[in-house]
Amino acid sequence: MLKQAQNLLQKYYGYPEFRSGQEKIIDSILNGRDTLAIMPTGAGKSVCFQIPALMFPGITLVISPLISLMKDQVDDLSGLGIPAAFINSSLSQRETDERIFRARRGDFKLIYVAPERLESEKFCRLLAPLRLSLVAVDEAHCVSTWGHDFRPSYRGIRPFISSLPQRPVVAAFTATATRTVRADMVSLLELANPSIFITGFNRENLSFTVLRGENKLAFVKNYAADHVDQSGIIYAATRKEVDSVCAFLRSQGLAAGRYHAGMTDEERTWAQDEFVYDNIKVMVATNAFGMGIDKSNVRYVLHYNMPKNLEAYYQEAGRAGRDGEPGECILLYSAQDVQVQKFLIEQSQNATEERKTYEYRRLHDMMDYCHTTRCLRQYILHYFGETDVPAYCGNCGTCSDDREAVDITVDAQKIFSCIIRMKERYGVTLVADVLKGSKNKRVLQLKFDSLSTYGLLKDRSVEEIKDLINLLIAEGYLGLAEGEYPVVKIKAKAIPVLKGQAAVTQKILRRRVKPVSENTLFDKLKALRREIAAGEGIPSYIVFPDSTLREMGEQLPADMTALRQVKGVGEMKAARYGERFLAVIRDYAAGHGLVRPQVSREDDISEKQADKTPSHLVTLEMYRQGIPLAEIAKSRGLKAVTIEDHLMRCAAEGQCLNWDDFIPLQYEPMILAKINELGADRLRPLKDALPEEVSYLNIKAVIIKHRNRLTSTE
Repeated sequence: MLKQAQNLLQKYYGYPEFRSGQEKIIDSILNGRDTLAIMPTGAGKSVCFQIPALMFPGITLVISPLISLMKDQVDDLSGLGIPAAFINSSLSQRETDERIFRARRGDFKLIYVAPERLESEKFCRLLAPLRLSLVAVDEAHCVSTWGHDFRPSYRGIRPFISSLPQRPVVAAFTATATRTVRADMVSLLELANPSIFITGFNRENLSFTVLRGENKLAFVKNYAADHVDQSGIIYAATRKEVDSVCAFLRSQGLAAGRYHAGMTDEERTWAQDEFVYDNIKVMVATNAFGMGIDKSNVRYVLHYNMPKNLEAYYQEAGRAGRDGEPGECILLYSAQDVQVQKFLIEQSQNATEERKTYEYRRLHDMMDYCHTTRCLRQYILHYFGETDVPAYCGNCGTCSDDREAVDITVDAQKIFSCIIRMKERYGVTLVADVLKGSKNKRVLQLKFDSLSTYGLLKDRSVEEIKDLINLLIAEGYLGLAEGEYPVVKIKAKAIPVLKGQAAVTQKILRRRVKPVSENTLFDKLKALRREIAAGEGIPSYIVFPDSTLREMGEQLPADMTALRQVKGVGEMKAARYGERFLAVIRDYAAGHGLVRPQVSREDDISEKQADKTPSHLVTLEMYRQGIPLAEIAKSRGLKAVTIEDHLMRCAAEGQCLNWDDFIPLQYEPMILAKINELGADRLRPLKDALPEEVSYLNIKAVIIKHRNRLTSTE
């Protein structure tokens, strides 16, 4: 059976083998066992029930939480040539009846429904005559009141299954679940002696960072501007904050949308469609913008506020990088976030004291995450029960912190002294006004202009001073007393600083310089994909995900047989789109002198069987992990010049590298001057004319970095 399943995977999805964990889950379902699978977002949960659906004789009923999510999945399946349909409130009764009729006739292998549908006796009677071989419950954590997205309608799944004339196999899927929630899923869905698979919660392609005391508006504006060609989500805690952040980004000329429960259904649907179809690049949203997001090419998720718990955070952050490509997850923490979440806990309707205690415990876990000095990935994975997690991941804000540390001890002392002289009775804004030397009415009424600390930070703006105060709160030097108007208090950690016995540093985030686009093959393939998607009225990622386009650019397939070897290119998509993509690849390869190395048929077959990553791309991946070139050469048993040639090849294929990594700052003007004098056609004359310590790699890097200018000069 597994061999047949693998053939279907290749035929429809274009992948030669299953991802980690998928095979065992599929095998369990095919053997008729109820199954609970906990797999991280992007690990391919859908394939685990879609492949069995193709192999089972009857219909697979997929219970999915949101209309937009099931529509996207059905569109995707249709594009793969898999017969599927959805039935939800967007259809008329006539359309619903027609789809049920077609299901009885055997036109579909999968039918998607929302859990609310199962509460209708009439609908259940319509489903009863269908031969249901499998019921797949997506986002199954929604059945538990202890989960972060509890939906009462999920409690109707068990009685629905019990009412069926013949019980189907039941499979439940979710991305995040604590032990308590896992037990609830088994019990409340009445899974019969289920096989339980936890494939791990780790999302290796995602980086995690917590920033404390940042000017949040400035940060999200700069970040969105630096990633203007990428899709991203900014989560905020309240509707009011969503509206203000979105309005601010739009005022800065950025294509931003908003989404929250206070908008009409039409407004939310329009905003989500604009985001999914790449008409707007950044969505500012509350957690109402959640499970319906099946967009695979979200490259970053920013949290403007700290979420209520780690389950919610990991679920929301996990919407980045669903295609397996790198994604960045940044949480902007401030102490006020804690006050907001405590308020929301207290205001939650029908919350028992037990429930509040539980929510406060989870909130404290979230706060600990925001302050931990441990590897952030390790903290998350330990929270979800994983053991033997490395203490260093190399891809989080703790393990790869390249921020510059700036001493702010004197400013901190001025702030602490001012708070003490104001008797620790006022909030952040008034303290900042006093330090600025403001002459506003309240400062003068309270005679704070007579304090020795008045105007001590007059050279800074009020906003900058407030940012500093918020940073000191976030780092535990100051505290906020609870109440409607929180006041700033000195904490024990500040005393040694006031006495000159300890220093305070602020880590400054280095703003990344975005590499200049050179209209690479990847860009051209994306442009074709966008054209096809617009013509067919579907999101771009449904045509092909970014990862597939990147592999096309790396492999440079010259014919349909070679194209079918690219991961993500199944039979249907190869037939529908293949020739158009091949034409773009051939034109680009011819124009750039890129020819795939010729190998014997025997070697070609063995390489495909081994499914090897090309050697130069292995080097590129190690370089991107921050490993020095000398160490890459040593660990791979290759010469240094070979490693350098690998990077040159990557550049020729359109990969983005930061060439400044290979150019000592003091040599760049000197190398450029010699290039202008001698030309860039031959390296040896340049090497001889430059100091001995200037390497060939330094010269090549300067030539590539300034290629456009040098070409235009010539």
